[in-house]
Amino acid sequence: MDQTQFIDLMQDNAQRIRLLATGVSTEQARWKPDPDSWSILEVINHLHSEETEDFRTRLDLLLHHPDQEWPPIDPLGWVTERAYNQRELEPSLEAFLAERQASLQWLESLGQVDWGMVHVSPHGSMRAGDLFTSWVTHDQLHLRQLVELHRAYTVLQAAPYEIDYAGPW
Repeated sequence: MDQTQFIDLMQDNAQRIRLLATGVSTEQARWKPDPDSWSILEVINHLHSEETEDFRTRLDLLLHHPDQEWPPIDPLGWVTERAYNQRELEPSLEAFLAERQASLQWLESLGQVDWGMVHVSPHGSMRAGDLFTSWVTHDQLHLRQLVELHRAYTVLQAAPYEIDYAGPW
């Protein structure tokens, strides 16, 4: 794994997330295709919480205090407990982007890292490289989710017109 390449990917992913959330109306930001889905606003706030309370925190503990237990997290519960969907999109996006910038600066300050360092917990073991690469791919998972939310909203707005000519999804 090329550490610099993955840091660059995180920077690029943040800009992609920014573009997918910019210019979205409040109605669209809060819209969900169904009750079990997340809205754009919930995705952005989830990314912020993961940035501050999961990936950066846990990677720091793994690298600097590998025997210390990780604090508990509840990403799914936080969506409703923290009322993500009642927040405003622009400040939520800015908060995520600010924390991502702090994460990037922190990662760059680490220098060379032993990505093979292991954290062992009752749930199994994880290497620093596993956690770091999962952080990058977590962005990609939610980028896909944001694109799917945009498409579903567009399809809804296009009714009664069909979008089949665009090609299969």
